[in-house]
Amino acid sequence: MNVLILGAGGREYSIGLALSKDENVERIYFSPGNGATDALGENLDIVDFVKLADFVEENSIDLTIVGPEGPLVEGVVDVFETRGLTIFGPTAKAAQLEGSKIFMKNFLARHNIPTAAYIETNSLEDAYKFIETLTVPIVVKADGLCAGKGVIIAQSRDEAKKVAGEMLSGNSFGEAGTSIVVEEFLDGYELSVFAICDGNDYVVLPAAQDHKKLLNGDNGPNTGGMGAYAPTPLVNDTLYQKLDERVIVPTLEGMKSEGMPFKGVLFIGVMVIDGEPIILEYNVRFGDPECEVLMPLLKSPASELFYKAATGDLNNAKIEFHDKYAVGVVMASKDYPYKSSPMAEIIVDDIYHEELIENAHISYAGVIRGEDEKLYASGGRVLICVGIGDSIAQAQKRAYMLVGQVHFIGKQCRTDIAYQAL
Repeated sequence: MNVLILGAGGREYSIGLALSKDENVERIYFSPGNGATDALGENLDIVDFVKLADFVEENSIDLTIVGPEGPLVEGVVDVFETRGLTIFGPTAKAAQLEGSKIFMKNFLARHNIPTAAYIETNSLEDAYKFIETLTVPIVVKADGLCAGKGVIIAQSRDEAKKVAGEMLSGNSFGEAGTSIVVEEFLDGYELSVFAICDGNDYVVLPAAQDHKKLLNGDNGPNTGGMGAYAPTPLVNDTLYQKLDERVIVPTLEGMKSEGMPFKGVLFIGVMVIDGEPIILEYNVRFGDPECEVLMPLLKSPASELFYKAATGDLNNAKIEFHDKYAVGVVMASKDYPYKSSPMAEIIVDDIYHEELIENAHISYAGVIRGEDEKLYASGGRVLICVGIGDSIAQAQKRAYMLVGQVHFIGKQCRTDIAYQAL
């Protein structure tokens, strides 16, 4: 099987790494990939969806996997499907679950899926009135895609009103913020739950927990994610059953009844309050860095999971996971998330420790390959050190052992990933 992966981050590297160990996979292509994905396959400099579909036809590619949300919302799946090409991901219509927070919240309400009280509006007056009814903190969300930055948790009504005004004026997020969602703040613990869907059937992956804040103890500004671990002990069989019955099944049935059957990754942001799952948001792709800790837990071939989902055949797939834990620690550049950082050469010490060789690896993200063939940190989240173990503590220890082997000027990381579980 030949596979094309769309995207350039640690998520796409991790999917490629899993496929590179899959005996069913012959060749892997990345578009555009990053400075390290060329060690797993071939990087392509093709952006246009039609030209990508041409490449897939001309090179006998059996499966395309879409990593990030942008191409999904822009309709890459629609382009491929009209040409009869096998692609993993939702259509543009179905991708509205992430592409529009207003669509998503209204969908949840239509199908009686538990979520926070909210208003969706483009009226500042209506936003102000609703804000007055809420206790602080208050959540204000831009409707469209904002690269994970369009959600503000305001600590006072005045701040909520200011944020709403800046979004609706277009000053904060441009067109993405000219309609907004204002909702009540939910106070519980947050989980990332992923269901791989084929339009009818689904497979739930081990639940993960992400660490959004820059600094230890969940302090500092929000980021794209500073680390993750899976599976989390904060989910038991009862909670999985509630998610199945109250969230995943009604979502897939609802999408089908509205003429947009959902294929791909349904990423469910869940807040658990007194044992009850309340839905914060949907995304339509893997989380990053959650993907980096989920892929190594997959015991059955990665190609089977993605291909069966893309072809509507999950019912005939036998998907298995290792009875292990994975912890991923993000190493970020010096000035992340405030501004871009100068490029820095990445040096990874030779690893002789058998424990690390067999139970840890690096997933590369914000890296480029220089003319000297060396890898350089190009900014943002540079790479993820992943440790695998029989316990969370063992996986965490191995991840941080690997962190100690990686060097670049200005490197920063949290030292407490998975602390909630430990």
